Amino acid sequence: MINLNPETATWRKSSYSGTGGDCVEIADGFPGVIPVRDSKRPAGPCLSFGPGAWASFVLTLQGDDAGAA
Repeated sequence: MINLNPETATWRKSSYSGTGGDCVEIADGFPGVIPVRDSKRPAGPCLSFGPGAWASFVLTLQGDDAGAA
């Protein structure tokens, strides 16, 4: 079991976040999971995704961006 403590994790803005202020932050250093939180609510809830779920999420967003161009 992974001990994810959002208060001690090192967070960074996801490279997939846009520039409009709607950003997510991810924490590195947790093998097998991608912790995610809202950059506007750092003390708020944190979600953890497996690599497959995160990849699917990113691909879906990329598909939406491609359709908007």
